Amino acid sequence: MTGRIVLAATPIGDSRDASAHLRSLLEDADVVAAEDTRRLSALAQRLGVRVGGRVLSHHEHNEAGRVEALLEVVRDGGTVLVVSDAGMPTVSDPGLALVRAAVDAGLPVTTAPGPSAVLAALALSGLPTDRFCFEGFLPRKAGERRRALAGLADERRTTVLFEAPHRLAEALADMVEVLGPERPAAVCRELTKTHEEVVRGSLRELAAWAADGAPRGEICVVLGGRPARAPAVADVVGEVLARVDAGERLKSVAAEVAQASGLATRDVYAAALARRG
Repeated sequence: MTGRIVLAATPIGDSRDASAHLRSLLEDADVVAAEDTRRLSALAQRLGVRVGGRVLSHHEHNEAGRVEALLEVVRDGGTVLVVSDAGMPTVSDPGLALVRAAVDAGLPVTTAPGPSAVLAALALSGLPTDRFCFEGFLPRKAGERRRALAGLADERRTTVLFEAPHRLAEALADMVEVLGPERPAAVCRELTKTHEEVVRGSLRELAAWAADGAPRGEICVVLGGRPARAPAVADVVGEVLARVDAGERLKSVAAEVAQASGLATRDVYAAALARRG
């Protein structure tokens, strides 16, 4: 009989967010692979559950060496529960190496979903949620951080980042410089905890707020995407001429393309004539 690996989300602050599924897994799993065994013990105590199986540390420094032993538990029919300190394993936390190895070996991997700092921050930010991306932690060094931000300058989706409290002011200042002072954003700290705080505004406003004193606790930064830019006349001339070459009338095509792109018909028409000439 083949067992399974279960990736289980743990509370990101408020213990009451722990699911009934997580509680039963902690009691019944054959092995619990925990990022920090002491934090696991404290969580189990707060939840009033007894961890029934063997507990192993499973963090970024020993993950590679744990994989094969954990896969053997699954092959023997056991359940391996993987938990990180908070939120979902593999999301800026250990677990990915084990998942990849299990997939390659054809062994079952499932999840007990639950709290996520990424989704909580996104939902609270007040920014668009229909399309978003997650960038994890920005680089620590200023030059590398600015280069990483430059890569996000044209990102149209809302972006969620993690940042350490002692680097937040510098990171926001770099965002103002690289992304522009008016880009909308939100700083979410201590989500679901007693001192939860969400500060929304432009990057300029948030940078000034953070410069007054480094906020404490776990921090997510949510960045609004780059605003849509109106196309230039030169961007649409190729489309106009292609349609004219296919047999459509220049005036009609110029008017239709101009209306769709928010440009003046006379400018599109004149540019098309000039290109043809």
